[in-house]
Amino acid sequence: MPNFYLCSIFIDNLLLMDDLLPDLDLDLPSPRRDQRVVVAMSGGVDSSTTACLLKHSGYDVIGITLQLYDHGLKIGSVGGCCAGKDIYDARVVAELFGIPHYVLDYESRFHERVIEDFADSYLRGKTPIPCVQCNQRIKFRDLLITARGLGASALVTGHYVRRVPGPHGVELHRAIDLAKDQSYFLFTTTREQLEFLRFPLGNFRKNQTRNYASRLGLKVQNKPDSQDICFVPNGKYSEVVKKLRPEAYEPGEIVHLDGTVIGRHEGIIHYTIGQRRGLGIGGRKVKGGQSHTDPLYVISLSPETHRVVVGPRSALGTNYVLIGELNWLVGELHANMNISSNFRVFAKLRSSQEITMGTLHLTGDSAKLILDDVQFGISAGQAAVFYDAEAGNRLLGGGWIMRTRKFLE
Repeated sequence: MPNFYLCSIFIDNLLLMDDLLPDLDLDLPSPRRDQRVVVAMSGGVDSSTTACLLKHSGYDVIGITLQLYDHGLKIGSVGGCCAGKDIYDARVVAELFGIPHYVLDYESRFHERVIEDFADSYLRGKTPIPCVQCNQRIKFRDLLITARGLGASALVTGHYVRRVPGPHGVELHRAIDLAKDQSYFLFTTTREQLEFLRFPLGNFRKNQTRNYASRLGLKVQNKPDSQDICFVPNGKYSEVVKKLRPEAYEPGEIVHLDGTVIGRHEGIIHYTIGQRRGLGIGGRKVKGGQSHTDPLYVISLSPETHRVVVGPRSALGTNYVLIGELNWLVGELHANMNISSNFRVFAKLRSSQEITMGTLHLTGDSAKLILDDVQFGISAGQAAVFYDAEAGNRLLGGGWIMRTRKFLE
C-alpha cells in the first residue's frame, strides 16, 4: 500500500515547485480532477516522469505496468523493458506520489503475438521489428481496452511523438527532440486509437525530461534508455530463435554473388542483411590463390536453400521498395486508401536511418516507393514509414517492406 505520509509531503513540496515543473494539458474536458488517465509505466524515466507530471497537473492518474518478459526470472540478469526490476521501479514511483498502480501479466499473449512472430520472421529470412508489433498487438490494443474499462478518458505513454489536431482529425508528428523521436515505431497506430492516446513528452527534449525527474526526486532520473529488444538478452537474437525454432540452426553455404561458394555457416539466424562483421570468411578467395581485400556484406538470405549470399557494399543499394499492409493515419489518405495515386514523401526505412525523399505509388493496400537516392541495407520485414513531403514532421502512415530491388526496371 502507498505510504500516504510520504506522499503528502511530496505533493505539498510539488505545490512549491509550480514555477519549475510544466503543466501538462492533455486536451480533455475540465475539471482535471474528474479526468482519469491511465499511464503505461514501464519503469523508465520517461513514463515515470509522465505519470508524476500528470499527477502534479491535477489529473486522476492510474499507473499500469505490463509484465511481458522477466529477464531476472528467465535468464538470471536484470535489464530491458517490462522486466522484474522495471516493475519494481514503477511501483516505487507510483507509491511515492500516491498513484494507484497495477501490474498486468501479459507474458503469455506477448509470447504468442510478438516473440513467436519474431522467431518466424527470422526463419523467413526477414529482419523483424518486435517493438512495433508490441505497440500494435499489446499496448495499443489490450492495454487500451483495459484503460477504457477503468473509466479512463485517455491512455498516456512516454513515447517521444506529438499528437496534433489537424484539418481532417488528430495527427501524429515527429517529436521536438528528433534524436529521440519514436514515430517510426508507431506507424501501425489506428485513427481510432489515436483519438484515445496522449503523448505529452513529444514537446520535450530528453534532457528536459531527466531534469524534471530530478526535480520530482525520482530515483530513475539517470536510468539508461533500453537499447536492446526486451526479450533478447545482450542483443543475441540467435539464442532466442534457437530455443524457439531449432531448425534455424541448419548449416549451409556462404555464396558470393557470382556463385562461388566461399564458406559455410551454422545457420542463417546468425546473419542479417547488410551485416559486415562476423562473417568468418575474410576476403573473397578465388582460383590461383589470390584474394580480394574488399569487405563483403550479407546481400540476401535464402531460407529455402539455407544459403547466405554475400557481395560488395554496392550490391546492397536499392531505390525500389515494395510495401504491403499499409496503414494511414492522415484523414485524406485513409479515406482514399483504395484509390491509385502518386505523391512525394519523406520516407524512413530503418529506425536509425535519416528520412529520405521519394515518390510513393499507391495501388490499393500496397505501394511501391521509388527513392531519389540509393539506400543501403534495406531488408524485408522492416518498416517503411512516410512523412509529409513539405515539412517532414507529419506522419502519414506506413507499411511493411516486402522486397527491394537495386534499380527501377
